[in-house]
This record gives sequence, structure tokens and C-alpha cells, in this order.
Amino acid sequence: MSDEARRHAGVDASTPNLARMHDYFIGGKDNFAVDREAAEAVLAIAPEVRVMAQEHQAFHVRVIRFLVEQGIRQFINLGSGLPTEFNTHELARSLVPDAHVVYVDNDPVVLTHGRAILARGPRTAVVEGDVMHPGELLADPDLRRVIDLDRPVALLLFGGLQYIPDDSDPFRRVAEFRDALPVGSHVVITHVVFDARPEAAEPIVEIYRKMLGSHTGGARTREKVLPFFDGLELVEPGLVYVREWRPDSPFLSERPDKAWVIVGIGRKV
Repeated sequence: MSDEARRHAGVDASTPNLARMHDYFIGGKDNFAVDREAAEAVLAIAPEVRVMAQEHQAFHVRVIRFLVEQGIRQFINLGSGLPTEFNTHELARSLVPDAHVVYVDNDPVVLTHGRAILARGPRTAVVEGDVMHPGELLADPDLRRVIDLDRPVALLLFGGLQYIPDDSDPFRRVAEFRDALPVGSHVVITHVVFDARPEAAEPIVEIYRKMLGSHTGGARTREKVLPFFDGLELVEPGLVYVREWRPDSPFLSERPDKAWVIVGIGRKV
């Protein structure tokens, strides 16, 4: 979509946007100068954030392969972000042609792009929603048209939880999803943590706080992320840095905690 088309669609090019910033981190072109400025402010504090975004994409490929191997054929990508070259339905269908995928976001930018690019065919949908309203989302008719909640589902929560503060109780919301999904379902969570870079926590959180307002989440450590998996069986190797989760190569070029995103998969049993 061109800049002119985006402006006609009501896209705000004057305020930084999380999805467009991520697009910039991974080398995409769906971003504005204001997004690049905010992203560069983050990179000035933590240059490794760009590598973290790339490692996250590599994990996306590995985890879809793992889930397909576990027999999963249904995916809810919650907080899906802008379309990339690693879209969930394309990754899954390269392995199993009958995969069903629903992309969920509450960002008008993401929804506009997603509906134009991703929502094609009866086995894919783009739905407006967020992690804070599990009941509404799982009752959405477009989601239910694609997803059979009597069969195992993979719920992909890629990065969104890190922006939700504890006082909004995101832990309870994830538990509501867990309880609503059938046995055999998997919950995938990725989350930035600051165990390895505590000095970067407050400056980076402050950048996002200015963007998103007072509802921006605070910095979490690994131990504070672990309760999201309560009531689920953590798949080996557990809740680990992104490079440590079943890497394609056993040889890591750098310390795993240089990419300080942790990832985990909880299986409902």
C-alpha cells in the first residue's frame, strides 16, 4: 500500500506505531519517518534489538514446524502484526496444505494490510480483537468459521504481552484462553525480558510509554513471565532465550542472552 493510499485509509503517519516499528527492525518498508525515528531511539539504547527481531522470525519458522509435527492444524495468531515473508499460514501450509489460520489484531494499520494481503480463501481470516477480551474473540463468527474449538489449536502470542502491565491482569486473560481451548492445544508465548540488560529496561519502557500512554507494561524478568504458563505443561526445553529453543544448529554464534527474548510453549493436557 502506498503512502498516499495509507493516508486516504485514515492511517496516522504522525504517531509511532508498534507494528510499523517492528517492520523497520526486520528491514521492511511499511513504515513512516516517525516510526523509524522511534525505532532508532530504541536501537540507540540497545542495538541488538534488530537482531532480536530477526531471531524472533527464525523462531516463528521453527515453532510452526514443531506444532505441525505435533498434529496441530489450526492456528490463532494473536497480535499478528504486519504481513511479512514469514506469515503463519504460508509457513504452516508449506508443511500441511489443510492448515487453518486466523490472524488477530486491534491495530487499524495491521487490519488494513492483513485484509488486503492475508484474508484469502475459506481457511484464513483476519479478525479484530486482542488478548484482553478472550470471550469476545473466541465467539467471533469469522474466527469460528475457520477454527473448530473442539479440536486442538495453537494460540500464538508473539510479543504482545510485554506491553500489558500487571495491573491489567494479562495472566488472567491468558488463563481464560487456556481454559477455553481443548486438550491438546498449545499456547506459544514470546516476551522481551531484561534479565541480561537491566540498565536498558527503564529507558526503553519510557520510549514505549510515550507512544502508548500510561497503560504500557513495565519491564518483566523471566521469573515474572513464567506464571503465564500456569496450568500448562511446558514443552522442552522450557522457557528459554529465543536462540536456545530447539535451534536448527547446535552451534550458537553468540551468547543466547544477546537476543533477550524468551520463548516457551505450554501444552494443555
